[in-house]
Amino acid sequence: MDIFGIPVQAMMGQLLIGLINGSFYALLSLGLAVIFGLLNIINFAHGAQYMLGAFGAYLLLNKLGLNYWWALLIVPLAVGAMGVVIERTMLARLYKLDHLYGLLLTFGLALIIQGFFRKEYGSSGLPYTMPEQLTGGQNLGFMFLPNYRAWIIGASLIICLATWFVIERTKLGGYLRAATENPQLVQAFGINVPRMITLTYGFGVALAALAGVMAAPIYQVSPQMGADLIIVVFAVVVIGGMGSIMGAIVTGFGLGLVEGLTKVFYPEASTTVIFIIMTIVLLIRPAGLFGTQK
Repeated sequence: MDIFGIPVQAMMGQLLIGLINGSFYALLSLGLAVIFGLLNIINFAHGAQYMLGAFGAYLLLNKLGLNYWWALLIVPLAVGAMGVVIERTMLARLYKLDHLYGLLLTFGLALIIQGFFRKEYGSSGLPYTMPEQLTGGQNLGFMFLPNYRAWIIGASLIICLATWFVIERTKLGGYLRAATENPQLVQAFGINVPRMITLTYGFGVALAALAGVMAAPIYQVSPQMGADLIIVVFAVVVIGGMGSIMGAIVTGFGLGLVEGLTKVFYPEASTTVIFIIMTIVLLIRPAGLFGTQK
Protein backbone atom coordinates (compact mmCIF):
# COMPACT_ATOMS: atom_id res chain seq x y z
CA MET A 1 0.00 0.00 0.00
CA ASP A 2 1.28 3.45 -0.97
CA ILE A 3 0.56 6.95 0.35
CA PHE A 4 1.31 9.69 -2.22
CA GLY A 5 3.36 7.10 -4.09
CA ILE A 6 5.48 6.23 -1.03
CA PRO A 7 5.26 2.74 0.55
CA VAL A 8 3.60 2.71 3.99
CA GLN A 9 6.51 0.74 5.48
CA ALA A 10 9.01 3.40 4.37
CA MET A 11 6.87 6.23 5.71
CA MET A 12 6.25 4.51 9.05
CA GLY A 13 9.95 3.72 9.36
CA GLN A 14 10.86 7.38 8.94
CA LEU A 15 8.13 8.44 11.36
CA LEU A 16 9.55 6.00 13.92
CA ILE A 17 13.03 7.46 13.45
CA GLY A 18 11.53 10.94 13.77
CA LEU A 19 9.71 9.97 16.97
CA ILE A 20 12.92 8.54 18.45
CA ASN A 21 14.83 11.71 17.56
CA GLY A 22 11.91 13.68 18.98
CA SER A 23 12.18 11.75 22.24
CA PHE A 24 15.77 12.95 22.66
CA TYR A 25 14.87 16.47 21.51
CA ALA A 26 12.13 16.55 24.16
CA LEU A 27 14.32 15.21 26.98
CA LEU A 28 17.19 17.56 26.23
CA SER A 29 15.04 20.63 25.57
CA LEU A 30 13.12 19.86 28.77
CA GLY A 31 16.38 20.02 30.75
CA LEU A 32 17.29 23.30 29.04
CA ALA A 33 13.80 24.70 29.67
CA VAL A 34 13.94 23.77 33.37
CA ILE A 35 17.33 25.44 33.79
CA PHE A 36 16.46 28.57 31.81
CA GLY A 37 12.87 28.90 33.00
CA LEU A 38 13.70 28.55 36.70
CA LEU A 39 17.29 29.84 36.83
CA ASN A 40 17.57 32.11 33.75
CA ILE A 41 20.78 30.30 32.72
CA ILE A 42 21.44 29.53 29.06
CA ASN A 43 23.21 26.22 29.62
CA PHE A 44 25.42 25.72 26.57
CA ALA A 45 27.16 22.81 28.34
CA HIS A 46 23.98 20.74 27.97
CA GLY A 47 25.27 18.88 24.92
CA ALA A 48 28.51 18.00 26.69
CA GLN A 49 26.54 16.77 29.71
CA TYR A 50 24.44 14.60 27.38
CA MET A 51 27.71 13.20 26.00
CA LEU A 52 28.94 12.58 29.57
CA GLY A 53 25.84 10.46 30.15
CA ALA A 54 26.66 8.25 27.15
CA PHE A 55 30.34 7.96 28.12
CA GLY A 56 29.35 7.25 31.73
CA ALA A 57 27.29 4.27 30.59
CA TYR A 58 30.13 3.11 28.31
CA LEU A 59 32.74 3.32 31.09
CA LEU A 60 30.52 1.59 33.66
CA LEU A 61 30.02 -1.32 31.28
CA ASN A 62 33.61 -1.67 30.08
CA LYS A 63 35.50 -0.77 33.27
CA LEU A 64 33.21 -2.02 36.05
CA GLY A 65 30.96 -4.49 34.25
CA LEU A 66 27.79 -2.62 35.27
CA ASN A 67 25.05 -2.96 32.67
CA TYR A 68 22.60 -0.52 31.12
CA TRP A 69 20.10 -0.65 33.98
CA TRP A 70 22.75 0.29 36.54
CA ALA A 71 23.89 3.08 34.23
CA LEU A 72 20.34 4.48 34.07
CA LEU A 73 20.45 4.85 37.86
CA ILE A 74 24.07 5.81 38.55
CA VAL A 75 25.05 8.05 35.63
CA PRO A 76 22.32 10.74 35.93
CA LEU A 77 23.04 11.01 39.68
CA ALA A 78 26.80 11.30 39.09
CA VAL A 79 26.53 13.85 36.25
CA GLY A 80 23.83 15.73 38.16
CA ALA A 81 26.21 15.93 41.15
CA MET A 82 28.85 17.38 38.81
CA GLY A 83 26.25 19.95 37.76
CA VAL A 84 25.68 20.86 41.40
CA VAL A 85 29.42 21.50 41.82
CA ILE A 86 29.50 23.62 38.64
CA GLU A 87 26.53 25.68 39.80
CA ARG A 88 27.93 26.28 43.30
CA THR A 89 31.52 27.05 42.28
CA MET A 90 31.01 28.89 38.98
CA LEU A 91 27.48 29.81 37.91
CA ALA A 92 26.42 31.16 41.32
CA ARG A 93 28.95 33.96 40.88
CA LEU A 94 27.28 35.16 37.67
CA TYR A 95 23.61 35.49 38.63
CA LYS A 96 23.79 39.27 39.04
CA LEU A 97 25.50 39.71 35.69
CA ASP A 98 24.13 39.62 32.14
CA HIS A 99 22.93 36.22 30.81
CA LEU A 100 25.72 36.38 28.24
CA TYR A 101 28.33 35.61 30.92
CA GLY A 102 26.61 32.37 31.89
CA LEU A 103 26.34 31.37 28.23
CA LEU A 104 30.06 32.03 27.67
CA LEU A 105 31.02 30.11 30.81
CA THR A 106 28.95 27.04 29.91
CA PHE A 107 30.16 27.20 26.30
CA GLY A 108 33.74 27.16 27.56
CA LEU A 109 32.98 24.21 29.85
CA ALA A 110 31.48 22.32 26.91
CA LEU A 111 34.65 22.84 24.86
CA ILE A 112 36.85 21.69 27.75
CA ILE A 113 34.80 18.52 28.37
CA GLN A 114 34.58 17.63 24.68
CA GLY A 115 38.29 18.31 24.18
CA PHE A 116 39.24 16.03 27.09
CA PHE A 117 37.18 13.10 25.80
CA ARG A 118 38.37 13.65 22.23
CA LYS A 119 41.98 13.47 23.43
CA GLU A 120 41.33 10.32 25.48
CA TYR A 121 39.04 8.38 23.12
CA GLY A 122 39.48 9.97 19.69
CA SER A 123 36.73 11.26 17.41
CA SER A 124 35.41 7.93 16.14
CA GLY A 125 32.33 6.46 17.80
CA LEU A 126 32.43 3.65 20.34
CA PRO A 127 29.76 0.90 20.35
CA TYR A 128 27.54 0.27 23.36
CA THR A 129 25.70 -3.02 23.81
CA MET A 130 21.91 -2.88 23.83
CA PRO A 131 20.33 -4.41 26.98
CA GLU A 132 19.44 -8.05 26.38
CA GLN A 133 15.91 -7.58 27.77
CA LEU A 134 15.10 -5.04 25.04
CA THR A 135 16.50 -6.81 21.99
CA GLY A 136 14.20 -7.98 19.21
CA GLY A 137 10.95 -6.32 18.26
CA GLN A 138 7.29 -6.59 17.39
CA ASN A 139 5.78 -7.11 13.95
CA LEU A 140 2.85 -4.68 13.74
CA GLY A 141 1.90 -5.75 10.23
CA PHE A 142 2.59 -2.40 8.57
CA MET A 143 6.05 -2.10 10.18
CA PHE A 144 8.56 -3.77 12.51
CA LEU A 145 8.91 -2.00 15.87
CA PRO A 146 12.20 -2.69 17.71
CA ASN A 147 11.66 -3.14 21.43
CA TYR A 148 14.41 -0.73 22.41
CA ARG A 149 12.97 2.03 20.23
CA ALA A 150 9.56 1.53 21.82
CA TRP A 151 11.19 1.71 25.27
CA ILE A 152 12.91 5.01 24.36
CA ILE A 153 9.68 6.62 23.22
CA GLY A 154 7.63 5.39 26.20
CA ALA A 155 10.26 6.20 28.84
CA SER A 156 10.92 9.67 27.42
CA LEU A 157 7.22 10.51 27.37
CA ILE A 158 6.74 9.36 30.98
CA ILE A 159 9.80 11.29 32.23
CA CYS A 160 8.75 14.45 30.40
CA LEU A 161 5.16 14.38 31.66
CA ALA A 162 6.27 13.56 35.22
CA THR A 163 8.63 16.54 35.19
CA TRP A 164 5.89 18.81 33.86
CA PHE A 165 3.50 17.59 36.58
CA VAL A 166 6.00 18.21 39.38
CA ILE A 167 6.85 21.73 38.20
CA GLU A 168 3.36 22.86 37.21
CA ARG A 169 1.05 20.98 39.57
CA THR A 170 2.81 20.43 42.90
CA LYS A 171 3.75 22.61 45.88
CA LEU A 172 7.46 22.06 45.18
CA GLY A 173 6.99 23.32 41.64
CA GLY A 174 5.11 26.33 42.99
CA TYR A 175 8.04 27.16 45.27
CA LEU A 176 10.44 26.84 42.33
CA ARG A 177 8.40 29.17 40.15
CA ALA A 178 7.95 31.66 42.99
CA ALA A 179 11.68 31.63 43.71
CA THR A 180 12.41 32.79 40.16
CA GLU A 181 9.95 35.69 40.46
CA ASN A 182 10.63 36.85 44.04
CA PRO A 183 13.45 34.95 45.79
CA GLN A 184 13.46 37.30 48.80
CA LEU A 185 9.80 36.60 49.55
CA VAL A 186 10.25 32.83 49.23
CA GLN A 187 13.35 33.04 51.46
CA ALA A 188 11.25 34.85 54.06
CA PHE A 189 9.05 31.74 54.35
CA GLY A 190 12.07 29.73 55.49
CA ILE A 191 12.86 28.09 52.16
CA ASN A 192 16.52 27.77 51.23
CA VAL A 193 16.42 29.37 47.77
CA PRO A 194 20.13 28.93 46.88
CA ARG A 195 19.88 25.20 47.62
CA MET A 196 16.70 24.97 45.55
CA ILE A 197 18.44 26.70 42.63
CA THR A 198 21.44 24.38 42.92
CA LEU A 199 19.30 21.23 42.95
CA THR A 200 17.24 22.52 40.01
CA TYR A 201 20.37 22.95 37.91
CA GLY A 202 21.56 19.50 38.98
CA PHE A 203 18.19 18.04 37.94
CA GLY A 204 18.35 19.65 34.50
CA VAL A 205 21.86 18.30 34.01
CA ALA A 206 20.75 14.84 35.18
CA LEU A 207 18.03 14.86 32.49
CA ALA A 208 20.71 15.48 29.85
CA ALA A 209 22.83 12.62 31.23
CA LEU A 210 19.79 10.31 31.30
CA ALA A 211 19.17 11.09 27.63
CA GLY A 212 22.82 10.27 26.95
CA VAL A 213 22.53 6.85 28.60
CA MET A 214 19.39 6.08 26.61
CA ALA A 215 21.05 7.23 23.38
CA ALA A 216 24.19 5.11 23.84
CA PRO A 217 22.78 1.83 22.41
CA ILE A 218 21.28 3.63 19.38
CA TYR A 219 23.99 6.12 18.45
CA GLN A 220 27.68 5.44 18.84
CA VAL A 221 29.27 6.99 21.94
CA SER A 222 31.35 9.90 20.65
CA PRO A 223 32.83 13.16 22.04
CA GLN A 224 31.00 15.03 19.27
CA MET A 225 27.54 13.55 19.86
CA GLY A 226 26.44 16.43 22.07
CA ALA A 227 27.88 19.17 19.85
CA ASP A 228 26.03 17.73 16.85
CA LEU A 229 22.71 17.80 18.69
CA ILE A 230 22.75 20.86 20.93
CA ILE A 231 22.13 23.43 18.16
CA VAL A 232 18.98 21.56 17.07
CA VAL A 233 17.84 21.30 20.70
CA PHE A 234 18.30 25.04 21.22
CA ALA A 235 16.16 25.61 18.13
CA VAL A 236 13.50 23.33 19.65
CA VAL A 237 13.55 25.34 22.90
CA VAL A 238 13.24 28.64 21.02
CA ILE A 239 10.29 27.35 18.97
CA GLY A 240 8.51 26.02 22.04
CA GLY A 241 9.21 29.14 24.08
CA MET A 242 12.26 29.73 26.26
CA GLY A 243 11.53 28.33 29.70
CA SER A 244 8.21 26.67 28.74
CA ILE A 245 8.12 23.10 30.08
CA MET A 246 5.14 21.96 28.01
CA GLY A 247 6.51 23.83 25.00
CA ALA A 248 9.76 21.84 25.21
CA ILE A 249 7.89 18.52 25.39
CA VAL A 250 5.32 19.13 22.64
CA THR A 251 7.78 20.85 20.32
CA GLY A 252 10.47 18.21 20.84
CA PHE A 253 8.22 15.31 19.86
CA GLY A 254 6.42 17.30 17.18
CA LEU A 255 9.54 18.51 15.42
CA GLY A 256 10.98 15.00 15.47
CA LEU A 257 7.93 13.84 13.53
CA VAL A 258 8.15 16.79 11.14
CA GLU A 259 11.81 15.98 10.52
CA GLY A 260 10.88 12.34 9.83
CA LEU A 261 8.16 13.30 7.35
CA THR A 262 10.51 15.73 5.63
CA LYS A 263 12.96 12.87 5.04
CA VAL A 264 10.17 11.02 3.24
CA PHE A 265 8.86 13.82 1.00
CA TYR A 266 11.84 16.16 0.62
CA PRO A 267 15.05 14.60 2.04
CA GLU A 268 17.22 17.56 1.02
CA ALA A 269 15.44 19.80 3.56
CA SER A 270 15.47 17.34 6.48
CA THR A 271 18.53 18.89 8.11
CA THR A 272 17.23 22.45 7.86
CA VAL A 273 13.45 22.14 8.33
CA ILE A 274 13.66 22.77 12.10
CA PHE A 275 15.61 26.00 11.55
CA ILE A 276 13.17 27.11 8.86
CA ILE A 277 10.31 26.57 11.31
CA MET A 278 12.25 28.45 14.00
CA THR A 279 12.68 31.44 11.68
CA ILE A 280 8.97 31.52 10.81
CA VAL A 281 7.92 31.18 14.47
CA LEU A 282 10.25 33.98 15.59
CA LEU A 283 8.88 36.27 12.89
CA ILE A 284 5.26 35.58 13.85
CA ARG A 285 5.56 34.91 17.58
CA PRO A 286 8.95 35.95 19.03
CA ALA A 287 8.20 34.42 22.46
CA GLY A 288 7.71 30.95 20.90
CA LEU A 289 4.61 28.81 20.49
CA PHE A 290 4.11 28.25 24.23
CA GLY A 291 6.08 31.22 25.58
CA THR A 292 4.62 34.34 27.13
CA GLN A 293 5.36 37.88 26.03
CA LYS A 294 7.10 40.00 28.65
